[in-house]
Amino acid sequence: MTSITSPAVIDWREADDAERHRLFSRGGVADRLGPHGELARAIAELVERVRSEGDKALVEALARFDGVDVEPAGLRVSEQEVRQAVASLPTRTIEAIKVAVAQVRAFNEAALARAGWRDEVGGIQLGELVKPVESTGLYVPAGKGSFPSVAIMVATPAVVAGVRRIALVVPPTPGTGGRVDPAVLAAADALGITEIYRCNGPAGIAALACGTETIAAVRKIVGPGSPAVSAAMTEVQRLGCVVEVGYGPTDSLIVCDAQADPVLLAADLVNEAEHGSDSSAVLVGTDLGVLRRAAEEVAKQIAALPAPRRDYARASIHDNGGIVLAGSPQEAMDIANTYAPEHLQLAVADPEAWLALVRHAGTVLLGQWTTMAASNFAIGTPATLPTTGFAKVVSGVSVHTYLTRIAVARLGEEGFWRLAPTIRTLAEHEGFPAHANSVSIREGRNPARHH
Repeated sequence: MTSITSPAVIDWREADDAERHRLFSRGGVADRLGPHGELARAIAELVERVRSEGDKALVEALARFDGVDVEPAGLRVSEQEVRQAVASLPTRTIEAIKVAVAQVRAFNEAALARAGWRDEVGGIQLGELVKPVESTGLYVPAGKGSFPSVAIMVATPAVVAGVRRIALVVPPTPGTGGRVDPAVLAAADALGITEIYRCNGPAGIAALACGTETIAAVRKIVGPGSPAVSAAMTEVQRLGCVVEVGYGPTDSLIVCDAQADPVLLAADLVNEAEHGSDSSAVLVGTDLGVLRRAAEEVAKQIAALPAPRRDYARASIHDNGGIVLAGSPQEAMDIANTYAPEHLQLAVADPEAWLALVRHAGTVLLGQWTTMAASNFAIGTPATLPTTGFAKVVSGVSVHTYLTRIAVARLGEEGFWRLAPTIRTLAEHEGFPAHANSVSIREGRNPARHH
């Protein structure tokens, strides 16, 4: 077994500005994200080629970046390929996909049922209608493994929302000669999604935004991706396509107290750390003894992982994350809120009490039985979540991602006359005589109301 050093416990009260910046920037990962320099220029050129050349550019990008040669007709995954993919998977994998879909569907159906509303507010009937967007393009990555869970998490809410057209773009799995991940195809099949394309990641984003001979443009793009994919998403926004932003390398933070189990703390910390070398995992606690035992266990559990997950986990915790001793529960939560993690686990004796202190997080997991893995795969709550601090301004992918809100109002005559002075005064102040006249005309038709 490979030897791994235990991560040091950082006393937050003694940490200098550089150490604090390292933690909050995820070891500098957050500073390096975004469309900078050569990558931005290269992606902008690729997007323009797809916009101007269509399928030809998609085929060339697959050959150049993915080593896959296809004709334009091979961009779309056939029904036969989907059937073969489903047939190739073990029954337990198919069943796991179905359970995960059912859980995500249940959460989003409950959210949808509460989305629209009508009420009387101040004597005025008000409300909101919610309607699905016309079309969406979903991106599922394929570089570091098989991700049917991502397909489930981004596609199920779109299905529940009632989006009429859902297009899925997936890069071919490396080393398979162009095959799309069978488990992702099985997830799409379980959801009834048939419009699936094999594309290079950034080129596929461009196709969804601009449209080609084979892939019609969509109104909104959703999904996590690499820096190159993120750069493509940034670029296509210049072309007027709406893109959900903030889904980058995963990060997580666990808050613990003296009652937490150090072995379980380590397991859940390493759980998120194994995603990639650009991931970040942080443990913040108020009990030094628990943190030291957890640090020792982290080293053991990382050492037991196979390559490359072992190297990913070590980098995520030792370089990009860490173990932090806070001076009080309030300080621990201040650290968590400043960090604004994608996943926040409250591994404390009374998580409901600590929940009131949460201001920023993609998702909050209460207690040590509500694990990171359960959240990623099976609970049903969003697991495609804002990373690198984006939880301060955006939310995870849910049915709300695919809905528009339409405000509805109804004024009775009495309600109108109550508001008439306000309407007239503001209309005159802003210089809109027709606005004011809409009141005056009604007064003229109703002399009893004229003053």
